[in-house]
Amino acid sequence: DVAQLVEKWAKESQTSASLQVLMKTGRGLMLNDSLKSYKEEQQQHHATERILMQVAGFTRHELPIRLAHRIVDLDRVPLLRDMPSVQAVKDIYIDSFLEMLHFPTIENPTHEAQFARQLESLYDKHSNVLAKMARGAYELRSAVRNGKIPGFIPSKNTGNIKKETSSETSSETTNFEQMDELHKFLDRFYMSRIGIRVLAGQYLSLRHGPMENYVGMICQTTSPLDVVQHASDDASLMCARKYGDAPEIIISGRLDLTFPYVPTHLHYIVLELLKNAMRATVEKHGVDSQLPPVQVVIADGTENEDVVIKVADEGGGIPRSHMKKIWSYLFTTADPSIQAGAMATFPGGNGVDHSVDSPLAGLGYGLPISRSYARYFGGDMKIMSMEGYGTDAFVYLKRLGNSREPLPVF
Repeated sequence: DVAQLVEKWAKESQTSASLQVLMKTGRGLMLNDSLKSYKEEQQQHHATERILMQVAGFTRHELPIRLAHRIVDLDRVPLLRDMPSVQAVKDIYIDSFLEMLHFPTIENPTHEAQFARQLESLYDKHSNVLAKMARGAYELRSAVRNGKIPGFIPSKNTGNIKKETSSETSSETTNFEQMDELHKFLDRFYMSRIGIRVLAGQYLSLRHGPMENYVGMICQTTSPLDVVQHASDDASLMCARKYGDAPEIIISGRLDLTFPYVPTHLHYIVLELLKNAMRATVEKHGVDSQLPPVQVVIADGTENEDVVIKVADEGGGIPRSHMKKIWSYLFTTADPSIQAGAMATFPGGNGVDHSVDSPLAGLGYGLPISRSYARYFGGDMKIMSMEGYGTDAFVYLKRLGNSREPLPVF
């Protein structure tokens, strides 16, 4: 019985890892004492057969546990669990759980290669889960607005919903964007998803052979300047495509800085902040005006706890009443027609999660997901805004990489 299997594995404890552990494992420094004769292999930065078998064995054991935790969570979350897109995500997780569970013990390089092929297929299958879950939130918003959720009365302000009580004549107003149980679930789900994709992605990257300064998907010399420049190009393209123009992006600070990190994570974080800054700037000043630049400052010192990146715009700022809502997966500043257009871009939630083809706004999860990426390796994100002027976003990234991943439980 699948449900019993899931419950059994969901009772197992998850095993967390840090950036340092992932790098050491990828270098072969975590091999047991019986393999010390392979010291020369261990010192290489590419994965040997023994390293790959070790990482594959851990991944094969760990992924069913993490998937089971999320399946149980998906089954228990109120309201959202009934949305078609969320049910589709649950089906993907169940299929993946069963595939991982039934794969035999990895005892030789042939088994490892077979496991890698299977995992790569599952990795691709999960590539649009972010978009599907965003669609699920959109479906829930639409259902509430249309009065299709029992016990909820839609109001003219789509940010507020009246929740019916036992009395026919009384009701209490519940802020939809701040429904704590849903938000806690989505925080757990997205943080766990990042962890699952890091484990799988790190292992699969190790198999692709050595790349200079890389251990799997971790770059030991990640350059914030290079990442910001790449994200700037992508954000400018998206902004110009939507509005016909884009503000200049000026980068200053520690331009020579490098540190160990996952560049794809940093790119996603910076891209989301730049998209928000550029959209706000254009909508505040208009495409026919002289657009003020978006400023990016990279800060670091040898004694600093964090690498800090600030993205500052003059896009008019955020009302104080909206500051808590910006971290909600269920809040978006885009009007319903824009949201519908964003969903139409990915019918059924299809499409790659982090694509430059996604809309500038409308999906409603950019900032909270970005913060989850920052927090995954012990960092954080803060937003400070001056309504009428602009917004400063601060990204804090741990320099040492010794913070263990947060493993959410249901």
